[in-house]
Formats: sequence, C-alpha cells, structure tokens
Amino acid sequence: MKRLERAYNIADLRLMARRRLPRPIFDYIDGGADDEVTLARNMSAFSRYELVPDVLVDVSRIRTETRMFGQPAAWPLMLSPTGLNRMFHGDAELAVARAAARHGLPYGLSTLGTTRLEDLAKAFGGPKIFQIYIFKDRGLTAEFVARCKAAGFHGLALTVDTPVAGNRERDRVNGLAVPPRLTLRSMLSYARHPGWSIPALSAARFDFANVSHRVDALADGPMSLFDYIGGQFDRTLTWRDVEWLAAEWGGPLSIKGVMTPQDAKHAIAAGATGVMISNHGGRQLDGAPAPIDQVAPIREALGDGPDVICDGGIRRGSDVVKALALGATGCSIGRPYLFGLAAGGEAGVDRALTLLREEFDRTMVLAGIADIGEIQPRHIRGISRG
Repeated sequence: MKRLERAYNIADLRLMARRRLPRPIFDYIDGGADDEVTLARNMSAFSRYELVPDVLVDVSRIRTETRMFGQPAAWPLMLSPTGLNRMFHGDAELAVARAAARHGLPYGLSTLGTTRLEDLAKAFGGPKIFQIYIFKDRGLTAEFVARCKAAGFHGLALTVDTPVAGNRERDRVNGLAVPPRLTLRSMLSYARHPGWSIPALSAARFDFANVSHRVDALADGPMSLFDYIGGQFDRTLTWRDVEWLAAEWGGPLSIKGVMTPQDAKHAIAAGATGVMISNHGGRQLDGAPAPIDQVAPIREALGDGPDVICDGGIRRGSDVVKALALGATGCSIGRPYLFGLAAGGEAGVDRALTLLREEFDRTMVLAGIADIGEIQPRHIRGISRG
C-alpha cells in the first residue's frame, strides 16, 4: 500500500502497471487500433475545454450524489465493462467490484469477463450493469438476459461498435493469445516479470467465464473461445434488434458505442433509456471523434430525460466536471481502474478511484460549485483548435 500511495495520479498508476506487466499484457490494456489517433484524441480532447469558475460561493459542503441506470452513485462515475481482467491480476473482476462497492459506484461486467455473472452478483451488492452483445445466436443473448434477471443485475449496456474486431496492431505484433502462451518473442518479457508470470500462468485458467460453456455445444469441431466469440459478432444488426432486446429485458438499457445525435435518438426510440458515448477506447474505428466532443450535441438532441454517459479518455476528476458541464449524466472509466488493478490488485483499483474522487471534489470547490445539479454550460468554454 505504501508503494501505491506514491501514485499521485492515474498516469503514475499506468507506469506502475507497465513495470509490473509483461509487454504483451500491458499493451493489451494500453493499446488502440491502427495508428492510435483516436486513442490519443480521447484524452487530449479534454484539454480543449476550459473550466470557468464562480467565486465567493459557499462550498464548505458539496453534493455529488446522482443516479445512472436508475441506480444511485456516490458521484457521477461508473466502472465501465472491460474484458479479461484475470490477465492483469488474479483477483480479476471481483477485486474491481469490491473497490467499486466501497466507493458507492456502479460496476459494469463484460460479456468477455473472466468471472461468471452469478459469482459477481453474489460478491457485489451495489448497482450492477452487464455489458451484452446481440450475437448471431440470439439464444445466447436471450440466455444472458435471463441470467442477468435471475442474478439481480440492474441494467444492460449493449455494445454496438464491434461488427468486426478493430485492428489492434500491438496485439498482433506481440502475438497475444488467450490464455497467454510463451513464444520466442514474448518469453523474455514474461521472464523479466516473474511477479506476474508465476502466479498468472499457474493460477485459474484464462477463460471467458460467461460463454465457455457454449463452445462445445455449438462448435462443429475444436474451436477456441476467441474464434467462437469472433464468429458470433453479427454484421446484420439493426435498430429492430435493439427493440427486441429492450422488450426482452424490460429494464434500464444503454446503447454503448453511440457517437451521433441521430443514433442517440434512434436508441431512445428503440427502447433504450440512455446512451454511452463511446468509441471503444480507441480500439475499434481509428479516426472516430472523442466522446467528450459529442456530449453537447447528443444532450441537445435527447433533452433532459435519458442518461448520457461519456465513456473514454477520462484521466482526471476534472474531466468528469467538464463532461457534466457539457450535458453528461456521468462518465465511465476502463483503463484507469485497469492500471490500478495491474499495479496493485484491489488496493490499486481503490487508489485509482480515490485519486479521481479527490480531483473531482477539489475541482468542484475551486470552480465554486456546491452541487452537481448546479453545473451549467456556462462553467465550460471550448478552446479553438487553431
């Protein structure tokens, strides 16, 4: 814990994760698609907005509580679903969920997680969101919906930006596989990180725990989990499929991967209760806009009712304040807590969330805002790109 206390921001946790993880594993967290233009822009776009503070406001106490997916959150942040957490630390998604619970934040579990959704539900009593795909096999998607209902999940986040996997060149260069396997190229990196390699390669198998039971039943012959999941992505999806899922689920549903006002309106018309503005962390379409730049037009298109969650590029608590000023309901993070998980397990995730919360509260006070409901567009100003 003393080592983690020397992390003063998310960038410090990233460096700690980089030192602890073998190169192929770190690059899987850190990398993006193609030239990684969108990956970089997701973060740099926040610097194009200035915060315009009020002064002489009583900020001796600030109110930060809100609701996302119809559930309470101690402040406007949720932990976005990310896959394969067991690659970064043996406690995997359960470590992340336990930290989220202490901070009063909603947690999202990925379809491609390494923890069964039923096990997560037993361990985490807070607001639970399940990230879902509409697969070619609609029976598999319907099965997930039924399991989520039975386990007490509060919302679904439907990912719609993966008709095909993005071109993640770092993973190609590293020859990343699940489970990680030793190759001549990667052997030296794994050998240099025994603190990760020994427990990781000897512990519970790396597994898409929520779908592994389907492979043998559905494959005609031997098939890896990667191949099975890749083969289930469906390029024929339309808004009618969203209508089907919304009716099947009957609860809070956000469409993750929406980037335009038009698609945001389609999402609500199809039965969603909100949208997650996301370009998949720069891991799918390189050249896509930064989520923060799409918040204001999407909020204007949807009005005040639906959730608008900014997903991508958040590295500071002040980024969340900026997103709220532009009209977001809240933000979601992936890499920041994964850096913490890799750096120090559950304690590392706790450190990441603590740092972001301290920055958020400090920004509220310095901006002269005592209540998140009082954050207005006048508190933010865009800077000309020229």
